[in-house]
Amino acid sequence: MKTLNANSRNMDSLEPLGVIRRLEVGPVRLEARRVTAPYRVIQDDREDVLDLVYRFEEDVFKPEEGDSLNLACMLSAQVALNYGLFCDEIVFHGPYDRHDRRFMEEMARNTAREIFVKKFLEPNPFLLKSFPRLSPVRRDHYLRARLSFPEERPSNGSGPLGGKKTKRIWDLDFAKNAVLLSGGKDSLLSFAVLNEIGRDVHPIFVNESGRHWFTALNAYRFFSRSVPNTARVWTNADRLFNWMLRHLPFIRQDFSTVRSDDYPVRLWTVAVFLFGVLPILRKRGIGRLVIGDEFDTTRRLTHSGITHYDGLYDQSRYFDNVLTRYFNRKGWEVSQFSILRPLSELLIEKVLLERYQDLQARQVSCHAAHKEEDGIHPCGRCEKCRRIVGMLVALGGDPQKCGYTPEQVTHCLKDLGEKEIRTESEGAEHLAFLLIRRGLIARPSIGAAQVRERPEVMKLRFDPERSPAESIPGDLRGPLYRIYLDHADGAVERKGRVWMELDSLLESAADMPYPYESREKGTRDQPVRSGGAPHPRAAFLLRELTWPEAEKRFKEVDVALLPVGSIEQHGPHLPLDTDAFDAEYLALQVAEACSPPKPLVFPLIPYGVSYHHEDFSGTISISPDTLAQMVYEIGMNAAHQGITKLVIINGHGGNSPALHFAAQMINRDAHIFTCVDTGESSDADIDALAETPNDVHAGEIETSTTLAIRPSLVRLEAAKKFIPRFSSRYLNFTSKRSVGWYAHTSRISPTGVLGDPTKASREKGKRMWELMIRNLAEFVEDIKTMSLDELYQKRY
Repeated sequence: MKTLNANSRNMDSLEPLGVIRRLEVGPVRLEARRVTAPYRVIQDDREDVLDLVYRFEEDVFKPEEGDSLNLACMLSAQVALNYGLFCDEIVFHGPYDRHDRRFMEEMARNTAREIFVKKFLEPNPFLLKSFPRLSPVRRDHYLRARLSFPEERPSNGSGPLGGKKTKRIWDLDFAKNAVLLSGGKDSLLSFAVLNEIGRDVHPIFVNESGRHWFTALNAYRFFSRSVPNTARVWTNADRLFNWMLRHLPFIRQDFSTVRSDDYPVRLWTVAVFLFGVLPILRKRGIGRLVIGDEFDTTRRLTHSGITHYDGLYDQSRYFDNVLTRYFNRKGWEVSQFSILRPLSELLIEKVLLERYQDLQARQVSCHAAHKEEDGIHPCGRCEKCRRIVGMLVALGGDPQKCGYTPEQVTHCLKDLGEKEIRTESEGAEHLAFLLIRRGLIARPSIGAAQVRERPEVMKLRFDPERSPAESIPGDLRGPLYRIYLDHADGAVERKGRVWMELDSLLESAADMPYPYESREKGTRDQPVRSGGAPHPRAAFLLRELTWPEAEKRFKEVDVALLPVGSIEQHGPHLPLDTDAFDAEYLALQVAEACSPPKPLVFPLIPYGVSYHHEDFSGTISISPDTLAQMVYEIGMNAAHQGITKLVIINGHGGNSPALHFAAQMINRDAHIFTCVDTGESSDADIDALAETPNDVHAGEIETSTTLAIRPSLVRLEAAKKFIPRFSSRYLNFTSKRSVGWYAHTSRISPTGVLGDPTKASREKGKRMWELMIRNLAEFVEDIKTMSLDELYQKRY
C-alpha cells in the first residue's frame, strides 16, 4: 500500500480536530452516464456510508476503459480533500497514478491550512461555543490525515488501470471553449463575450442537489431553451457535504438554520464542479475550460505568521495554473483560465448591464434564493444581495429586472450604509463614492469603507501577480479587450505600488506568450508559432534557427537547456565523448518529451574539467575558471535574450564545482533561475538499478546507457571490472556519508574504469534513460509555466 505521510512533527495542537478515524472513498461504480462513489466514515465504533453521485445527460464514460475509470476516481475524490484536518487517514480506492497522488497531497495540504485559518482561527458562527479556541501555531503544513492509495498504478503513471485499456492523451481542440456556468455575473459575462467574438462555446451547468442550484436555475432554463451545446451535470455533492458535517462534533448541528454567507468548513469546492465537467470536455474534444473569477480573488494574506489565500484559493490564478499543469502532466492538456481577471466586479456588472441585458436579467447571486411561480428570486437580505443591488443602482440599473422587489432594494441600500460587503477595499470605496454621488445612501461609508473615488476600479487592471495579460491565450486578448474597453475607462498596469496608464494595450498584449498552449487546432503533432506557421520538429534546437526564427522562439519560451560534457577517457571500451554525447542526448530527449512550447536547447559545450584523467591518452581538459567563465557568459547572454530559467545539464561530475559557481554568478548578476543537474534528479532511481558499489566511471551504469543508444561504439571484449576499495568508508563515492575529495584517476585504477562494465546490459541502459528523461522533463514542465516569484515561493 502506498501511503503519503502527514507532518511528522508534533500535531498536538490540532488534536481536537481529529474526530474521524478513517474516511474511505470508492471504489467507484462506473456507467456510461453515471459515477457512484461510496464515502465511508469510520468513527469510534460506528460506520456510516453515503454514495456520492454524478449523472450526465450524454454518454461520457466507457466503463471498460482505464482512463474513464481514472477520471471517475479523480472527480469522486475532490470532496474528500476538505477533511484532511479531521481524519487520521483518508483512503482512496481505485487506480490513481503518481500525478494524481502528488496533486491530491498538495491540494489536501493547501486546503487544510486554509480551513485551519479561515474556519478555526477566524470567527466561525457554525462552531459550538464550547469548542476551545485553537492557537495560531506555524507548521510546515496542517494536514493531519495520511492519504493512502491501496491500488497503486505503475510508478511511471502509464500502463493499464485495473486491467482496463488506457489511452491517456485526450484529443482536444483549443478552438472549443467550455464555460462553467453558475448563474452569477462572472460566468454569464464569460459566456457572453466569448459568444460575441464568435467562439465555439459550450455552457456547462453543475446541478447540485441542494438549494445552491437555485442560483443557476433561471440561467439554465434560458440557456437550455436557446443556446446550443448547453449541458448539465447533476451531483449530490451538497448532500454529501451536509452529511459530513453530522460527523464533526464541534459544528452546530442546527447549521442549516444559521444565516451566513460562508460554508461551515469546506473550502475546496470549485474543483468538485470543475472535475465534474471534465468528462464532457473529453467527450466533446473541448480544449479550454473558462471559469469566472475577477481581479480580487487572487490574494495572499498572513494570519499570525501563517500565509494563506483568504479562503479563495480555488478562485485564484494560482488555482488555474496548478490545475492546468496537472492536466498537462496527465496528458489531458485542458487549459483552465478566467478571462475576467483584469476586471473588478463593479466593471463586470457594468459590462453585463450595458451590453447583455437579457443575460443580466437571469443573474442570481444569492445562495439563499427561493422559488416563486415565475422562477427563482433572491432573498434580498444577505451580503451578496446588498452588494449586487448596490452595484446595479450605482450603475444606473434596475435590480427589479433580476428579481428584487422595491422593498428589498430599499432594505439593501439601508444595510449598505451600516454593514460590510465582501469585496476589495478599493471597490467598496468606489461603490460608496458612486452611491453618494447619486444620493442613494446617506452615510458616507459602506461598513468600514469610506467614500473615496477609485478610478482604477473602472479600468482594466493588469497586475503581474493577479491579472497579467499572458494569463489567457493570445488569440482571445485583442477581441475581448476591445469589448471591455467599450465600457471601461481605459487600462492601467501596476508599476510598483502605483497604477500607470496603459495606452497601447492591444499592441503590447499580443506579444506575450500564453505558457500552456502552442497549438491552434488541437493537433498534437502540429505545434504552431504565435504567427500560425507550423514548427519543424527540431525548432527547439537553437543552432538550427535563423535569427528571425530565434527571435520568435525567445518570445514563446523562457526556458533553456545547456548541455555540458567532457572529452576524456572512459576505459578501454567506451568512446572519449561519452559524457559530451550523453549530456546533449539527454537535453534533446528532455526537450522532445516536454509539451509545447518546448524549451530551447543550446549547443553543447563538449569540453570539461578532466585534468584527473590526463594520464590516459585522448583526454582534453579545460580549467575550472575557463569553464565557469564560458558558462557565465552564455547565461548572461541567454538572460539578455529573454531566458529566465536556465537548466545546465552536466554529463561529467568533475564539472560540478565550476558549473555551480557559474550558476551562482548568473543568478547574482542576471537575477534569473539557474540550476545544475548532474544526475541528481535521477541518481536515486538509477542507483537502485545498478548492482555495483562505487560504480562512478565507465562501469555498469555508463556502459549500460551507451549500449542502449550507441551499441556499435562499445567494445565489450575490452571491458574489465575494477571496483576500488578505499581505506575509509567516508571515501566511498556512492556512500551517503562520503566527503568530497579529488585524485588523479590513474592512482586509483590502472584502466580508468571505476565499476563493473561486465554487468552492463542494453535493457538496464534503456530503463536508466527512461528514468533520466522522465524525471528531468517533469522538472522542466514544472518550472516552464511558473513565474520566478512562483518558483522561489511555492504557490501551489
